[in-house]
Amino acid sequence: MIGCTCPVCTSTDPRDDRSRPSVMLEYVGDDGRLWRWLIDTAPELRLQMIRHQVMQVDGVFYTHNHADHIFGIDDLRRFNAVMGEPVKVFAEADVLRWMRSTFRYVFEPELNVNQSFIPNLALNVIAPGQPVELGGQEWLPVRLMHGRLPILGFRVGGMAYCTDCSEIPDATIPFLEGLDLLVIDALRYREHPTHLSVDQALAWIERLRPRRALFTHIAHEICHAELSPRLPAGVGLAYDGLVIEIRGTT
Repeated sequence: MIGCTCPVCTSTDPRDDRSRPSVMLEYVGDDGRLWRWLIDTAPELRLQMIRHQVMQVDGVFYTHNHADHIFGIDDLRRFNAVMGEPVKVFAEADVLRWMRSTFRYVFEPELNVNQSFIPNLALNVIAPGQPVELGGQEWLPVRLMHGRLPILGFRVGGMAYCTDCSEIPDATIPFLEGLDLLVIDALRYREHPTHLSVDQALAWIERLRPRRALFTHIAHEICHAELSPRLPAGVGLAYDGLVIEIRGTT
């Protein structure tokens, strides 16, 4: 955090050096092609992609329109150049409207007066409970609540990604059963109006009973080395650069 000298912000443990939340899913489709998809584009997207030598992004699924999840969108243009095609974008209609309004230079050619290199994005509307099949793999958007804001989580094969949530609606719970991996918001120890706390996240893990679970969207109150050994078996903390294989995902 800017201007903070707390033990986590000054930690030398690389697992405490956290960029904003995003995740990449990679799988071989039924066509034999390797697919790579992002969930959200963090402001540090450029640095994340360079650090991990990512040369391919087929598309992005967006959870919601907050800055920490979307403001890396401009750097998708580099994948247009590398791959020679538009980057597919999947989001709820309200999020796409916000995106068009906020990044007008991308979607209104007359505003690009210098003819600058801008992202070429193929926009697709999605809605909770309506699956999208890509390369033989089903992506299921699910409804979550981020305080009073309805947002999306995603079930992809044996994995579910539930960041920025303070509540999982009853209607969503059946979609989160039988998971190999649940990635779930756990902001801090204290309760928060728009995020799950550590104890609240653990309660959801106990209820949903995934084989494994990872905390994400972790704030600077949580030191990786201190909390990790205290967590139940099968529960851990995500960190930048973590790679994990998921069962039940093609």
